[in-house]
Amino acid sequence: MPIKIQSDLPACKTLEQENIFVMTENRALHQEIRPLKIAIVNLMPTKEVTETQLLRLLGNTPLQIEISLVRMEDHKSKNTDSSYLDKFYIPSSEVFKNKYDGMIITGAPVEQMDFEKVDYWDELCSIMDYAKKNVYSTLYVCWGSFAGLYHNYGINKYSLERKMSGIFMNTRCTEGEPLLRGFDDTFPIPQSRHTTFRKEEITANPNLEILAESAEAGVTIIKSKDNREIFMTGHLEYDTLTLSQEYYRDIAKGMNVPLPKNYFPTNNVNIMPTSYWRSTAHLFYSNWLNYYVYQVTPFNLNSIE
Repeated sequence: MPIKIQSDLPACKTLEQENIFVMTENRALHQEIRPLKIAIVNLMPTKEVTETQLLRLLGNTPLQIEISLVRMEDHKSKNTDSSYLDKFYIPSSEVFKNKYDGMIITGAPVEQMDFEKVDYWDELCSIMDYAKKNVYSTLYVCWGSFAGLYHNYGINKYSLERKMSGIFMNTRCTEGEPLLRGFDDTFPIPQSRHTTFRKEEITANPNLEILAESAEAGVTIIKSKDNREIFMTGHLEYDTLTLSQEYYRDIAKGMNVPLPKNYFPTNNVNIMPTSYWRSTAHLFYSNWLNYYVYQVTPFNLNSIE
């Protein structure tokens, strides 16, 4: 929560220079509270699992949040019953009738396909276009980040020789970044993907900034210079056993996938893995909600532009 102090206190200027959230008395007197409106465009096949993972992280803050789960109308889910989607999800067409403080666009198991061949690609592009002026901050996760970077900035994706799966250590690329406040010097992010992008294409774009990268996994966290879009290639929301479940699933399909790196103790699949990215995940989502949504979104959502 913010530090509330007098506006003329000498410490105020110092704290603001350090990017510490300071709320002056004047602002506190005029502050009104309303729930943050967050839309989750859930593209993952296991809807219930993914929504639980994300809500667990979003719910671990003092902020009151109103969630809208969004489904694609141009896609028929094979893994989630239509009655479940009708009851708990709004169709994508409803998104265009509202404005949101924040939006999350998840990953999807379609990364080996060309973007334009994904059956809901046009629908997703409409949502991403709408979000630019009607959502204050959009967080793109895994395939969602590749889709957002491609559609909004023309950043291409490139296929990897083998699937990248495991837990990879990352380092920050910039100092004083609110999204990474409180992070250790190196921090873990689970990865599960078949594609990557080239760092030089990111750095060549004046509207993008790299926040974190990994020696093994490459660039992992990017943001737009206006702070309205965050792109993360990994899956901080993953549960302890998610990577093992994906590994066994792929092996059962006869796929030639590598053992997840830095995951099973001593690389022994018979030993239960443990999570060592959970605190990073909670901090990441808490920072996003606090510094990129709550502190900056207008009280009147209709004024977002």
